[in-house]
Amino acid sequence: MTAQVDYLVVLFTATSGASGDLLGSDEKELVQLVWQLVDLNNEKLGKVNELIIKPDLSESTEEKEDKDVVEEAVDGESGSKADSVFTATSFESALNLFHLQLTNEVNSAGAGTSVCLCTDGQLHIRQVIHPEAASKNILVPDCFYTFMDLRKEFKTHFPTSDLKALNVHAMADFLSVPSKLSAIWDPSDSVDPSAVLPSEVAVEQVQVMARIVLALLAQPFVHTFSSQERVSEKFETGTCSKMEKVCDSTVIRARGLPWQSSDQDIARFFRGLNIAKGGVALCLNAQGRRNGEALVRFINEEHRDLALQRHKHHMGNRYIEVYKATGEDFLKIAGGTSNEVAMFLSREDQIIVRMRGLPFTATHEQVLSFFSPGEGLKETCPISGGQDGILFVRYPDGRPTGDAFVLFACEEHAQCALRKHKEILGRRYIELFKSTAAEVQQVLNRYSSAPLIPVAPAPLVSVLPAVSLLPPPGGMRDCLRLRGLPYTASIEDILNFLGEFTQDVRQHGVHMVLNQQGRPSGDCFIQMTSLERALQASQRLHKQVMFSQRGSNSRYVEVFPCSAEEMGLVLMGGSLAHTHTHTHTRSRSGTGLSPPPCKSRRISPSSYPFSPAPPVLPCEAAALYPPMGQVLLSPHALPPGHPYYPASAQLYMNYTAYYPSPPGSPTTIGFFPSPSSMSSPGGLVRMPGLTYNSSGVKDLINAVQGYPSPVEPVSLPSSSLIGQSSLGDASLMSFPALMTKPVGQYLDLTLL
Repeated sequence: MTAQVDYLVVLFTATSGASGDLLGSDEKELVQLVWQLVDLNNEKLGKVNELIIKPDLSESTEEKEDKDVVEEAVDGESGSKADSVFTATSFESALNLFHLQLTNEVNSAGAGTSVCLCTDGQLHIRQVIHPEAASKNILVPDCFYTFMDLRKEFKTHFPTSDLKALNVHAMADFLSVPSKLSAIWDPSDSVDPSAVLPSEVAVEQVQVMARIVLALLAQPFVHTFSSQERVSEKFETGTCSKMEKVCDSTVIRARGLPWQSSDQDIARFFRGLNIAKGGVALCLNAQGRRNGEALVRFINEEHRDLALQRHKHHMGNRYIEVYKATGEDFLKIAGGTSNEVAMFLSREDQIIVRMRGLPFTATHEQVLSFFSPGEGLKETCPISGGQDGILFVRYPDGRPTGDAFVLFACEEHAQCALRKHKEILGRRYIELFKSTAAEVQQVLNRYSSAPLIPVAPAPLVSVLPAVSLLPPPGGMRDCLRLRGLPYTASIEDILNFLGEFTQDVRQHGVHMVLNQQGRPSGDCFIQMTSLERALQASQRLHKQVMFSQRGSNSRYVEVFPCSAEEMGLVLMGGSLAHTHTHTHTRSRSGTGLSPPPCKSRRISPSSYPFSPAPPVLPCEAAALYPPMGQVLLSPHALPPGHPYYPASAQLYMNYTAYYPSPPGSPTTIGFFPSPSSMSSPGGLVRMPGLTYNSSGVKDLINAVQGYPSPVEPVSLPSSSLIGQSSLGDASLMSFPALMTKPVGQYLDLTLL
């Protein structure tokens, strides 16, 4: 609220396109501007002025400069009802002429100096003047940044009226203002809302608006014009907390943005509408690159509705789609919780530049040196705050991502820095982009929220109660995770890489992780005998080079300590990628594990100690499913016996398990057939999805070795029965312990 101004300038604009409630929605240019000065102190009206913009393309450039603005005296031949008529050949010259004539008229009146525009609604200033000036990169006179909305001033005395339904015609009826109602164009009576406004109607509109202002000044209203609408001159950057509440009616989604557009470019597209502080959030795709979308938050619903009218307006050569969005969408992109980011973005009026592709060993000093001027160069782009103006993006475990954000004090320094795009730092070229505070929040949120270990998959048997097959959380980090192995690396190569730590590897404790195609994924898990040796191995071997005997490949390998629980989650999840699992579905992208050959003695220090098999289901859950529950409640223990296959055989098995190692050594577990009758606890197991090139029963027995089952009940249905080949399905009887073993890529087990 401010004191009442001395003069009101009643203003009306018209474009070459739609008018009324659709004014400015079709990006048409301004062609007519009519205004009249109202002396609020003396309640007097000035003369009516009309400015017509007529681009003249027939004359040469020099002639157009001489005749850019022409003043015409009104006579009977002009056909206009205005007191003075002016013409201009461009939008910029029309704004300058308007400001000049208005200043001269106010100075000649001599009753005051404070002036404010007054329009019928928000469209004339916010949707016509400012958007066209922004698209043509023209500076708007200061008088267009504050104005009064005649509809809102009128509504203070008639609160029951609908603001959106008000117009000059309706306000004149309310106040009984004398006018030629038949000559006034009423938008509510227009058949086509996109119809072009007749040129003579604009002058009549201004004259009626001036009388409405005088009626509000007189008794019984005695209105004070002091509530000014303001247009933001500059977009203010800032941070947004995830705990902040964002109203759904203030957010829009813009699509189709140029990939190099910044928050200031988006604010320029919505020029005339007030965007909330830090209210522009550029969206990133899964690879961390901008996807051409942005979420924009405005100060209120009115400005959001005006933004929706700019649907398919152009930014350069591209049209931009504008849709409604929610506050939750905005917080997902722009909201943050990191104190480090809040401190980094706490400085005002800072230009942010994003660096992408940094070496993982890059330091603050190297980044400062990168932006320092070279020999013989005069351009400088110092980083604001030195090392405090650099923010490296890291994973939750502290590993660098290759991204960083840098602050610059002014636009000149930022543009100088951007000219270093794709210059070399270390051995890599660096990509530079102008960034935003919301993009900083989004990048930090994405990397900090990504879990290192994926979640456990859904239970194998969906009809049973939800029972966790995983060990309880916690435990010692006595295992190693090797990442970045050569794809040709064998178990011998891994053992050579471990060196002196080979003797600390548990029996069958090396687990190669395969991808969905059965090929090495470059990851490996190793079970160590103690926590101390695992920690020492990770510290000594981290980023050491591993050589492959089967090829000339050599790569540095990352070594991290992990717990058996984390290793079990990765092995059971079937993939190191972040995949989504559903409650009642089982992913077939399981990861196969390849234990070392059974004849290798270097990783078999001793035999596994056998412990009683724990119940798979609690007693309460087993009571709900009597036949199946008793089987899972009391699995059979495995007595020692002779080996099923020769210990010297060169055998590789593909298997997955909820615990990293099998329950017993393949060289010590015997095969004992169970009774052929089903009187003892047991059940039928169906195994669909078998490989078609399998050798049949022998492969099935090898896959389920160590579990008591007779050979006779194994059956392979023929294609005539189930529509598959003879090795596409199998049924096995009496596998109580086998059902506790999740199977991913290779076999699906179903109780019959």
